[in-house]
Amino acid sequence: MILIGESLNVIGRKIGKAFKERDPKPIQEEALFQKEKGMDYIDINLGPAKKDGHELMPWVVETIQEVVDDIPLVLDTSNIAAIEAGLKVCKLTPIINSIMCRPERYEKMVPMAAEYNADFVALLWGPEGLPRDENERAALCVELLYFANEAGIPNEKIWVDGIVTPVNIQQPQAISLMEFNGMLQDIAPGARSTCGVSNISNGPPDHLRPILNQTFMVMLQKYGMESVIADPLDDVMIAIARGKRQDIVDLIYGIMDGDEPDMDSLSKEMQDYAKTTKVILGRSLYSDSWLEL
Repeated sequence: MILIGESLNVIGRKIGKAFKERDPKPIQEEALFQKEKGMDYIDINLGPAKKDGHELMPWVVETIQEVVDDIPLVLDTSNIAAIEAGLKVCKLTPIINSIMCRPERYEKMVPMAAEYNADFVALLWGPEGLPRDENERAALCVELLYFANEAGIPNEKIWVDGIVTPVNIQQPQAISLMEFNGMLQDIAPGARSTCGVSNISNGPPDHLRPILNQTFMVMLQKYGMESVIADPLDDVMIAIARGKRQDIVDLIYGIMDGDEPDMDSLSKEMQDYAKTTKVILGRSLYSDSWLEL
């Protein structure tokens, strides 16, 4: 599983302050930390960056590249001018995160991705917002990738993001996303895939977030998910992604295939993964106390 580090983000107090004050030290420390943790890409999330994004993004890119120049960057902001300014100074092929499936966005941004030979995340957020099911995801995917192909961008440079939603408020969407991801290679052969996996745990208490994120990453992997935007602090997720916790993967895959494990024979850790898998699959109703039941 390819890992994209998510914590160089304007919403973080330390990093947000560093962005605002143009203080390179915290930014470079975070980039070096993500390299140490083995992140394959580093996401630079400026948020809207309406005021000075066109100046801030290239400064952040160059600040990171002073200390980490062998990990490609992901340029993450809704400010199109900021994206283009960042593309101009990237040393390695970057990813634009993201281009929505809305004509007013993709008609401007896809030609820019083609001009700078950048990859991009195809975010399946359409004119009506979040797709209702895997079929609407498929329709949006075809629309956006067709436009990109016509602009000369092959599927292999497009990372499709079918959108992860919180399990505590939209439980069926988790299954829809997995179903869509399983369809992706039939819809768009060669296309890549990614997602903000930690969105599955937006809302639940902090102590429950890691196991939700880890479990859903494994479930998505079974349906062909190639990469996730993930927390570099989550050592267990990194271990799973690097193939070091096959016991967790085997348990989750088995439950997804219909096997019912003997819960009494499992360790507490493995019981928690089993319970979490069932919650995400909708076999158990979500509650903040699902691990205690």
